[in-house]
Amino acid sequence: MALRVTTLAERPEFASSLFAMDHTWHEFVFNDPIADLFYPIATTAYADYVLVADDDAEPGRLVARGCMIPYRAGGAELPDDGWDGVIRRGWLARERGLRPDAISALEISIRRDVQGTGLSSLMLAAMRDRAARLGFTELVAPVRPNRKHLEPHTPISEYAFRTRDDGLPYDPWLRVHVRAGGKIVKVAPRSMVVAGTPAEWRKWTELPFDRTGAVEVPGALSPVHCYVEQDHAVYVEPNVWVSHPLD
Repeated sequence: MALRVTTLAERPEFASSLFAMDHTWHEFVFNDPIADLFYPIATTAYADYVLVADDDAEPGRLVARGCMIPYRAGGAELPDDGWDGVIRRGWLARERGLRPDAISALEISIRRDVQGTGLSSLMLAAMRDRAARLGFTELVAPVRPNRKHLEPHTPISEYAFRTRDDGLPYDPWLRVHVRAGGKIVKVAPRSMVVAGTPAEWRKWTELPFDRTGAVEVPGALSPVHCYVEQDHAVYVEPNVWVSHPLD
């Protein structure tokens, strides 16, 4: 597969199908309200920060996408609210007319039928290159470890720094980042927050949500806290901050 990666600004014909690509995301992740500060305007306000990819076998059909957001860090350390935090800070900088001084990855999504073919590494390399071309010296990423969902009760502070015998991260997606030159910096304990009623969670997951307590949800990195008597259930997702210096 010969992958062609460009920005959405360079290939606006992908705008209409950008989020229609077949994927493996679980429905509950689409109900983080902070996402509405980025995704509805991603194809217009952030087209220079969205990467799109197709290949020579099917030119014009989206194979992968990658989204980044510039934000105002102001010298502060990477925030505990991770993914939500950089989107909120990016939106505020844009609304206030402030010049961004940092850039964060938000996602790399690969079309379902070509997952496992190494495209994630290629998209990450393209993302690093694009951030450097935009003048940034560092790309940060609130990484969603792709095997953490198999251990929802393991603390992220333990999981994030677990390594194999060769010293590389245990988690495959964290391993890709480290091999690309990234460094694990810290955890983002409340990177994404999804709150809803038990009825909404039943719709999103097809699970009963009929008892108060921790609920394990397929695809979730930690248990969902359900409080039936108060009619709410809240998911707080931890991520892992990775820093990519750009030379």
